[in-house]
Amino acid sequence: MSNEDAEISVVVAGREDERPPEETLAVAGLADRLGYRHLWVGESGPTWDGFALAAAIGRVTTRIGMTIGPLPVSLRDPAMIIRAAGSVAALSGRPAGVALGTSSIRVVEGIHHRSRAHAVTVLAETAEAVARQLRDPGDDQLRAHGFRRRLPPPGGQLTVAAFGDRAIAVAARYADRMLLDLVSPAQVARLRAKLDAAARATGTTPPRLVAWLPAAVDPDDAAYSQILGSIAGYLTVRGYAEMLVEAGYHRAVELARAGAGRARLIDALPREAAHTVGLVGDLDAVRARIRDYTAAGLDEIAVLPATVGDEHGRRTLTALAPGA
Repeated sequence: MSNEDAEISVVVAGREDERPPEETLAVAGLADRLGYRHLWVGESGPTWDGFALAAAIGRVTTRIGMTIGPLPVSLRDPAMIIRAAGSVAALSGRPAGVALGTSSIRVVEGIHHRSRAHAVTVLAETAEAVARQLRDPGDDQLRAHGFRRRLPPPGGQLTVAAFGDRAIAVAARYADRMLLDLVSPAQVARLRAKLDAAARATGTTPPRLVAWLPAAVDPDDAAYSQILGSIAGYLTVRGYAEMLVEAGYHRAVELARAGAGRARLIDALPREAAHTVGLVGDLDAVRARIRDYTAAGLDEIAVLPATVGDEHGRRTLTALAPGA
């Protein structure tokens, strides 16, 4: 990859599908051995707790940095987040970053039965507290209640996942990075402009812009199906659904809202959908797409490799590895 391209990192546990849950450990170990600098440890639906998974990854890798999340801020308070991140940092022997987001009604209220009311206000309050405590011991409040912090601060960076204007303003004010997911280069360009404008309004330096993108070098039919399945899971999620309609997939969104099953939604999504919001094709096509995303304003591309037809995403991760 050239110096003009965005930095490439790797996502594990970023989507719910039928792959063995433990596969995430193998993907993480491979990314570490290939020399990737950073790993995004997702918290995928009802399967993985992100912090538990990150602690396990820390034991099977040697150097790769980690960011855990996005964590739904309606489910964890700042003290819980910092304690968990500090635990991962201590157990892995390297800094741990945190990504925050508002998640969706389906997850927060449907799975966890917690209110998602005033989600962006909670995001701002949580981001302010977590940004401060990621690098600062901040023992005053603990000591006031008779406790002291026995582990050092996690030491990593704060990322805020954002699409809407209010969440983008939170990212501009508090975050080191702003995270997008399943976006086209055209959408990146618009969100980059909004982020830069929000940073100017708050008098801050714009955070780095990152996107999670599904990836497959030389995909077969099964890889396409896996990627389209990951897109299908977002067809009814507010924010994502509107962006997918904008990208031209309104029929699939309508079917999802009508309650169509996963298999029917995959059939309704053309293969072009994988190319629209991902890095899919032969190596030259994928590299060209990376340049498109870089030109649109991404500083970092976090690849979520297809693992069907490509064990642990080896072909894709090897092709895109640093120095490849």
